[in-house]
Amino acid sequence: MHRYRQVLWLFWSTAIAAELEYRLNFLIAALSSFGSLVGSLFGLFLFYQTGYEFQNWSWEEALIVLGIFTVLQGVAATFLAPNLNKIVRHVQEGTLDFVLLKPISSQFWLSTRALSPWGLTDVCFGLGTIIYAGVRLGVNPGDYLRALPPLLLGAISLYSLWFMLGATSIWFVKIYNVTEVLRGLIEAGRFPMAAYPAAYRVFFTFIVPVAFLTTVPAETLLQRVDWEWVFASVLLAIALFQASRLFWRFALRFYTSASS
Repeated sequence: MHRYRQVLWLFWSTAIAAELEYRLNFLIAALSSFGSLVGSLFGLFLFYQTGYEFQNWSWEEALIVLGIFTVLQGVAATFLAPNLNKIVRHVQEGTLDFVLLKPISSQFWLSTRALSPWGLTDVCFGLGTIIYAGVRLGVNPGDYLRALPPLLLGAISLYSLWFMLGATSIWFVKIYNVTEVLRGLIEAGRFPMAAYPAAYRVFFTFIVPVAFLTTVPAETLLQRVDWEWVFASVLLAIALFQASRLFWRFALRFYTSASS
């Protein structure tokens, strides 16, 4: 573990140093994140402007879901997208050979090699939205901490799904559209699951587990979650992460390398 911590520190320090060479990107990222949040707020406002409410979700409570989605989007932009979107390129260009030869886990290398600090603007805007809504609702400080484990579990589940899709590039080299489909489906997490018809709620809970990414953490923060759902989040995250490890090992059995 000590060796992996050292490698991770080296990866992220060099990635940040490289990104900071283009500091104007921070302003562009901030404007992009702000524009995205304004668009999401406007979409949510269209539902509530006439007094309509999602079932058992007030305006401020729906804002917490949106804030959690924005935070998760920032985490994905910072840690997941810079790494997992490159798996396809490694397979196409044959550079995966060099990754496999390194004396560390290839999944660890592919998942942590790069870092994009510009996604942190989404994290900040998302946290600001959550705190604003929480103050309006009178949320206790301890409730924010209580929501962290489900949010972390949701991030692990998202990572695992994304990595497994990236691993399919060993068979289907051009799968950029597949990862975009996943990102499009996750957009449903902007709103509480109560916003969707029953059939969609089943799909976004048991097929593509969007509910565990945003709605369950929000309900935990609001102290109205059934703890069976939190337990299910733990099982889901563990199962998907283990599945990603096993699937990667299985996929590598079919990788023929650039020289074959």
